[in-house]
This record gives sequence, structure tokens and C-alpha cells, in this order.
Amino acid sequence: MRRLLQRMTTFTSSSSNRGKRWFMGRNSKTAVTALVLLLPPSLTVGAFVLSPPRASSSVSTRISSDSSSTPTHPTQLCAKRDTNGSGNNPLQSIASSLVSAMNPFSSSNSPNPTLDATIASIPPTWDTIATKLHTLQTPTERDFRPSIQKGYDPPSPLHKIRLYDSSNKEEDIRVTFYRDSASWCPYCQKVWMTLEEKRIPYRITKVNMRCYGDKPRSFLQMQPNGNIPVAEIDGVIYNQSNDILYALEAKFPESKKLVPTDNDGRERAGRLLRLERQFFSAWMYWLTGNNPNSRKGFEEALTEVENELISSPGDYFLGSDVSIVDFMFMPFLERMAASLLYFKGFQMRPNPNYPAVEKWFAAMERLDSYVLTKSDYYTHCWDLPPQLGGCISTPEGAPYENAINGGRALTGDNRDSWNVPLEPDLGGVEPDWNFLNQDENAAKREAVERLSANSAAIVKFAARGAGKKGMPPVMAALSDPNASSSDAVLVSVDAVLRVVCLDLLGDRNDDEGYTDLAAGIGKGGKEHLENVVQSLAYLRDRIGVPRDMRLPAARQLRAHLNVGIGHLLAAIDAMN
Repeated sequence: MRRLLQRMTTFTSSSSNRGKRWFMGRNSKTAVTALVLLLPPSLTVGAFVLSPPRASSSVSTRISSDSSSTPTHPTQLCAKRDTNGSGNNPLQSIASSLVSAMNPFSSSNSPNPTLDATIASIPPTWDTIATKLHTLQTPTERDFRPSIQKGYDPPSPLHKIRLYDSSNKEEDIRVTFYRDSASWCPYCQKVWMTLEEKRIPYRITKVNMRCYGDKPRSFLQMQPNGNIPVAEIDGVIYNQSNDILYALEAKFPESKKLVPTDNDGRERAGRLLRLERQFFSAWMYWLTGNNPNSRKGFEEALTEVENELISSPGDYFLGSDVSIVDFMFMPFLERMAASLLYFKGFQMRPNPNYPAVEKWFAAMERLDSYVLTKSDYYTHCWDLPPQLGGCISTPEGAPYENAINGGRALTGDNRDSWNVPLEPDLGGVEPDWNFLNQDENAAKREAVERLSANSAAIVKFAARGAGKKGMPPVMAALSDPNASSSDAVLVSVDAVLRVVCLDLLGDRNDDEGYTDLAAGIGKGGKEHLENVVQSLAYLRDRIGVPRDMRLPAARQLRAHLNVGIGHLLAAIDAMN
């Protein structure tokens, strides 16, 4: 079964020999907005959200079930094929969005009080989940929210201020860091890592990336072009990422040094930063084009980076400690590893031809300043196309793309990659985050904490999957800050998420909880079940790393949402 939520494709003039350019498309009920899962309701802010995975071109929202009583692939949503070609036409897709937004009769948005009362009574309650979670958490896990409020360690994308520990006071903060709400922007990432590594106290203000919604007027008055990051340091505005890095180095001489002070070190750093720009260009040339020489050019640049790391006296570019050079390289090397696998089938990690590059990645993953900002392949590969205007895919990337999107795993055993039990390293696609020293149960607890701490807002967000698109549309077709939720599914979605949390905490008697839940929701009829499925899939496909949680927790939550989706799809099939 293919996913309900899909990307649409536009083809170049000769798709047979020039490849395909994938854009962020719109499906007729895929309303996207910004929501940070981790924040308590009083602190929720706007952020970009991921677009759903691609399967085939489609704008249909109805689920077409298999004739069998049990779905063939219960974690995947069925979607009718688009036979009219509208999936390849961005303008027609946008027009479909306008119709959806203005049509008051597209589906019922009215709650069913009798049905909702029945479903709301199905255990567990959120209080039960909170109590169960508390008994299982470590002391450090229990202290997570209080530490966030104080600005203390451990570092998290949730922080609004960063003091690190009690030795720093909020009134002494000299830096305000304006970064993207998505926790994804590569230029923000290098500033973010630098602040953390130098342990400079700072205040965070989050701003949308341009593709995903409007920026506050107050920000545009300070930064008329709208670009991020921006930093205000001692009352002075710095609006370029590199300028911010060097200002931090100059204005906080007592902090850790990241720029070499000796002539040889400065000369080597300058040469490496020129190489970084050449490497970036080679990546862009291959990722966004299809010149037959582009892969060769990229591999030559990657080999040069490998040789520079081999010649270094330590694991980092300038030796045994991290420097500004590493923070310049990392945002794009991280995105290269994800995007070239997904779109081109080129595996950078691990690759026996580049052992020094892999050793460097491992060294960076020992740094809290980097781990805080690290994303996953899924997030990267859905963030890049709207930023770049599209990425050219090749057939070699298709199996990796499918696995990263939660589709067919590479193992060849006819299973989907977002199924439980999860395979190590996403079946050989993406390295696990073993550097966290976090076992599977700890990852599950992290997922439950993030979900249960803001459950009401998350339920409302998920219900946009069965709601209506907003007006006006924004540049990124699947971002929809003005979308509306379907009130009719709120109680049912809430109930499923409660059972998912209990499942994650290991307190479920086989499938009994899901079976009872599917039967209860099924009393609302097939269309109601379909709308709940759409809402759960909508949420599942928009779990962002690191914005919402770290990758191990995100993998667990995506897969366990699929368990719930599978049971509801089975109930739908039973009605046929």
C-alpha cells in the first residue's frame, strides 16, 4: 500500500535521460502548519513541518483498501492513482488546494457527542500515562522540563534561554540568537554549535524560514531581507552567520578558542575554508543537476577533504580539538550524507573509501554542541527541495528514498522500514545514534514525554490531516500556517495517541488496547476511521529531528504510530 500523503513530481523535458526533479507538492487534504511538539501549550511557537513521503503522484485523499480483511502493508496508507495528470502540475495542485479551502461541504467537521463520550472513556488517561512515565524515568529524565525552564543542561532545541548552569544569570545575557523555528537551517546550525561549544549564555528567538510562512514584522524591521541567522551582541546586530561567528570569538575572549591564533594555523584554516566552499559547490552541482561529470567532480572534492583529514594531527580538521573549520564543514557534510543517498544512491556513511571522513563524523558526534543540532536523513531530505527549488533524483536513489520515507526496507523481506521491531541502522541506510548511549526503552520514554507534555496541542495539530487547507498558500506548497483542524476527529485521535504512549511504555496486553480502540472508533463509520487514519499519518510524517525529539525517539514514535494506523486500517478493511 502506498502512503496517502505524497509528493508530486514534475519532469524535465526529457525524463528518460535527464532524471526527475522532485518538488514539494500538495494533496487535497494535506494541510501543513507549524507546531513544535515539545513545547507546553503556553509556549508553543510556529515552526516548519516536514512534507509527507513520496510514493506515486496523487492528489486523492480517499483511502482505497485492499479487498482482503487485513491490509497487505498495514503501516502504509493507500491512495488512488492520479489518472488525470494533475499530480505533475503544480498550478493545478494549488488550484485544488484553493477549492479544498473554500468548500464547506468537503467533509463533516462536527463532533459526535455520543461517539466521543464512548471513545473518551477508553483507557488509559493522560494522568495514567504521566504516572507510569514518572515511575520509569531516571532522575535526569524527570528533571528535563525544570532544566529547560532554567536554561540549564542538558542542551535541547526547547530552550528559550541558555545559561548552562547556576553560575550564569539571565540578566547577564549579552546575546540574542535569532534562528529558525525548524531547528534545521544550516547557517543557524553553525552559529548554534559555536554558542554551545563556547558556552556563551544566550537568548533564543525563533523565526520561520522563508519557505514556510511569514516572518514577524519586528524581525523584518531589524533584518529587512528576512535572512537568518541574526544575532544581537551587546546591542549590535550581526546579520551574516560568518560575521556572528567571528564576533563571538572577538567579544568573548574568555570562552573556548575556536579560531587559531598562530600564523600556520590561520593559513591552514583559510585554505580549508576555501575548500569547504568548493566542496559545497560540487555537492550543489550534482544534487540539483544531472551533468554526467557532476558525480566525478563531487568525488574528487570529497577525496580532497579525506586527504586533509588524513593529514591532520587529530580527529578534527585542525588537530585534536574542534575549531571553527569543523563548524563550517559540518552543516553541509551532514546534509550531503543524507541527500546524496536519497536522491542519487551515493552512500557517504559509512564508505570504506573515506575512513577519515567517518572518523571525523564520529569525533563530532562526541560533542554535545553538535549532537544538540544534529538532524536525521528524513528531515534533511524533505527540507532541502523547497530551499533549493528542487533536487534531481536518479534511479539509484530510489530504494534508499523509499526506506528513508518509511517504505520498503532494503533487507528484501517485504517489510516497511518504519515497522516494529526497528532494524539497526535503518536496515543499513542511516547510522544509529549509538553515541547517545541511550537504550531502546529510554528512546521510547523520550517519545512519550514529548507527546504527553503537549498532548492537547499535538492532537489539534494532527487533526489538520482531516481538516481544511488555509489561505493564502505559502511558498512551500505543503506548509499551511492557516490550516484548520477537523473537530470531528479530536477525541478519536487523542485516544489513539494515549494507547500509543502506553504501548511505548511497554504496558499493553498484546493488541487488546488497539483492538478495543479500533472497534470504538469504528462505531463512527468508515469515513470517520479514514479521517482518523489521515490525522495520525499527518502527525507521523511531520515528526522533525532535532526539533521535536532525537532520532531514536522519533523512529520509535513513527513506528508505533504505524501500529495504531495498521489496526485502524484493518477495521476499515473489515467494513468492505
